Amino acid sequence: MTYITIFASGGGSNAAEICRYFQDHPSIRVGLIITNRKKAGVLQVAADFNIPGQALSSEMLNDRHQLLSLLQSYRTDYIILAGYLKLIPSWLIETYPHKILNIHPSLLPKYGGQGMYGMHVHQAVKSSGETQSGMTIHHVNEAFDQGGIIFQASVPISSDMSAEEIAKAVLVLEHRHYAPTIEKFIKEV
Repeated sequence: MTYITIFASGGGSNAAEICRYFQDHPSIRVGLIITNRKKAGVLQVAADFNIPGQALSSEMLNDRHQLLSLLQSYRTDYIILAGYLKLIPSWLIETYPHKILNIHPSLLPKYGGQGMYGMHVHQAVKSSGETQSGMTIHHVNEAFDQGGIIFQASVPISSDMSAEEIAKAVLVLEHRHYAPTIEKFIKEV
């Protein structure tokens, strides 16, 4: 069995889709959900799917020994970021080389980097007059949103769409593609 640990900071809609997708999977399981916020909605997602969920302090997230011990205790093979807003430390990337994936709500390399998350991204896309937006699934490296691209999907957008409408259209793509892309990636390794 291959075990995934999800890292998330917010409500957890992508985490919920991933948990649903792998709920009865024959060879891949979500074994743990970690958040950096005590009141993150993703903790309810963990409870809904009967998956252990833990809110970790910044100190624990930055403590190599403690975090690695926790991940090993849940047999973590892959780390999946689903709306996780903290930079992943280099020692964690070195421990899980090419086994940490992230999703970003734009067609990278456009609209990525520090501070480009959530509505900030969609507002930037709208302000620029783009005719399409989308999502990118990519490897995690030491810089925000600069790891190698694994998969992208796009959606046409019009000038009369609000940033909120763009966000909804992109979220549909995220929910449709993230879990199957994770599955394909794991099976091909």
